[in-house]
Amino acid sequence: MATVPAAKDKYRSFLDDEADNVQWRHGGPPTYDVVNQLFEQGRTKEWEEGSLEEIVQNAIKTWEMELSHKVRLQDFKSINHEKFKLIVNGREGLNGEEALKMGSYNALLKNSLPKEFQYYKADEESFESSHEAFRSAFPRGFAWEVIHVYSGPPLIAFKFRHWGIFEGPFKGHAPTGETVEFYGIATVKVDEGLKVEEVEVYYDPAQLFGGLLKGAPISISSSPTHHASACPFHSSS
Repeated sequence: MATVPAAKDKYRSFLDDEADNVQWRHGGPPTYDVVNQLFEQGRTKEWEEGSLEEIVQNAIKTWEMELSHKVRLQDFKSINHEKFKLIVNGREGLNGEEALKMGSYNALLKNSLPKEFQYYKADEESFESSHEAFRSAFPRGFAWEVIHVYSGPPLIAFKFRHWGIFEGPFKGHAPTGETVEFYGIATVKVDEGLKVEEVEVYYDPAQLFGGLLKGAPISISSSPTHHASACPFHSSS
């Protein structure tokens, strides 16, 4: 499919970076129209423009956009390339290249449970397959909002909510049409230029998978291929 110039996104920066020779994962910058609509319809907070809460919310959305859609770490403008670290639920931190290789879903969902108890096996998923699984489950995207900011820079602490409408199959489970959501706490350490040096996230993955695994089991052969028609330029979060 042909690429088209990205319209200005009011929640994310750096989406007009084609002129800077950025290498985009799908050939051009993504569009967020669908998930932005879900966000605006389902958010529980509407922060004042220019407030600390809005700034933090948009900064995290921008970082997630870069992690999901830019191919090279050198093209990231939201992070401190040398110092960046992503830590999830107290596990060993990932540097920028490691997080980019794994992708946001695998980085957030990796766990130390024995294989037979893992409802999502991050070690067996690629960047592409992980994103495809959640695009399939949440055709309208996986929205994200800041609920509360506890402290400002340089060490920002906040509570967040992540949600989507379970309208497509997920790993052999039929969609329920229900809202699936989870809450978490995170800290973001920034440098003097407000580039991210460290992201530390704590949340309970069972909140997410409790909603996804409620769907009745379905055979792979009878599973509708929602993701096959999904345009990769339409981002999910």
